[in-house]
Amino acid sequence: MLRLFIFSLLTFISSNLVFAQRWTDAEFKRANTGANADYLTSEEKNTLLYMNLIRIDGEKFYYTFLEDYINNYNEKVKKYRNYNELKISRNNSYYTSLLKHIRGIKNLAMFYPDEKLSSLSRGHAVDLNRNNIDTHESSNGDSFATRVSKHFPKKAMSENIDFGYSNSLDIVCHLLLDCGVPSLGHRQNLLDQKYKLNTVGISIQPHPSYSWCAVIDFVAQPATSQNSR
Repeated sequence: MLRLFIFSLLTFISSNLVFAQRWTDAEFKRANTGANADYLTSEEKNTLLYMNLIRIDGEKFYYTFLEDYINNYNEKVKKYRNYNELKISRNNSYYTSLLKHIRGIKNLAMFYPDEKLSSLSRGHAVDLNRNNIDTHESSNGDSFATRVSKHFPKKAMSENIDFGYSNSLDIVCHLLLDCGVPSLGHRQNLLDQKYKLNTVGISIQPHPSYSWCAVIDFVAQPATSQNSR
């Protein structure tokens, strides 16, 4: 009888944990701020969607979409002889530190797309492709701040660049984990609260050395400009 009770209790807890990790239609709708941005591709819109889902409920994202990404990634790299080096293990320091950073991330302000900023992101991504480079600096030596501040002067700004992925979930999870980046700068941009970054430009383009590159630019705009969208 006791065993039956314990089994029933564990089943109840398990089913409710699964239920608790489900995303609602309202959450997806709130996160989908790029739905009507016809200057973005479907994957670029979804990149924005996933970034916003993190900000709606970071811990739920960690246990749902990030888990899916890690499982799929580990399955893909099984074919390589250095699989043990490539795989993302559950004791990976970047994976474990992320949970500490992402707990408490809940109902943050959404990122909204901007056509001009996306044009700047696209320009840099095309430049990276054309000249086979992999830096935040343009081929002419301009920094990302120089590029962006010409159109968004005196604003807080930052930039994420991801290489190797064309899929939106892969891009976002790769940046969120930030493996191999001690500063965790990409992660900090996605979880930003300090600088009030709220306006985003996104472009995913081919790249000769890495197959793909994604440039995501962030700017802090007055809240009123976001409320009018």
